Amino acid sequence: MLKLTLARKQTNEDPSVARLDLKQHIRSIPDFPKPGILFYDISTLLAHAAAWRQTIDQLAEVIRPHKPDLIAGIESRGFLCAAPLALALGTGFVMLRKKGKLPGATVPHTYALEYGTDTIEIQNDAIAPGQRVVLVDDLLATGGTMAAAITLLRQVGATVPAAACIIELSFLNGRDRLDLQVETLLKYDS
Repeated sequence: MLKLTLARKQTNEDPSVARLDLKQHIRSIPDFPKPGILFYDISTLLAHAAAWRQTIDQLAEVIRPHKPDLIAGIESRGFLCAAPLALALGTGFVMLRKKGKLPGATVPHTYALEYGTDTIEIQNDAIAPGQRVVLVDDLLATGGTMAAAITLLRQVGATVPAAACIIELSFLNGRDRLDLQVETLLKYDS
């Protein structure tokens, strides 16, 4: 715990430690997963310890004012962000997963996709009514999955004051589908 605290203090408070340009640590992959899509890959960010630490520290800075009791992550890259963020903030972490992936009793929410539907679930005892839960994912695109996750969290009694992502594809207007504060670190306009 001491190492984590000292590292965070150096990153946030030591003027000799310059902030990294996080965009320089995100790789763009054209035509993935299909032609015409430009995929923003965070695996290169995850592989760079200093950039990843700054990412978590910066997310913690923007989420802390929302006073979460829990951080919820959306499968699967949302888990990569939400779990260390929960540790940094001293909160618990809750998983939102695809149907059939969580053990025990779950609460499902089915939502519309462009061509069909999908279902996400949460364990039915993961959140106590009234707990403040900030939703985290790696990327906000059209907002469909995030809107569904917010609906599910509210369905199980959570108060959801905000959502946060590393990346926002602002040209897709996903933020417009969400009825809460959205915090993002990086925006891409195309």
